[in-house]
Amino acid sequence: MGMLSEFKAFAAKGNVVDMAVGIIIGAAFGKIVSSFVGDLIMPPLGLLIGGVDFSDLAITLKQAEGAAPAVVLAYGKFIQTVIDFLIVAFAIFIGIKAVNQLKRKEAEAPSLPPAPTRDQQLLEEIRDLLKAQQRS
Repeated sequence: MGMLSEFKAFAAKGNVVDMAVGIIIGAAFGKIVSSFVGDLIMPPLGLLIGGVDFSDLAITLKQAEGAAPAVVLAYGKFIQTVIDFLIVAFAIFIGIKAVNQLKRKEAEAPSLPPAPTRDQQLLEEIRDLLKAQQRS
């Protein structure tokens, strides 16, 4: 089997397409969470801790000289990224927990036996009639 046909078989599998869709949706979800954290969570949090904007927090290691930019440790951006991660992780945790609860409820729910088909009902009637004939 040639490499091209192997790739075609791999790409044609449904799980590859599902994975691609998941990655695209995940990237969009990441943007939503970043906006949520940066625009809605961080301003009140910064206000609570004295008006600190995390994204501006940095330590300058070396001042800018001429055309050379300053060397800084932007730990505020790191804090922002960690908070983004924690919110995404918590959202995923809540989502997975909800799905697991639904699956658990489905597994615990007593399943009723399926109703007999018309053929099965006729066979039961025939059986009952034959038993009745044997008794008489």
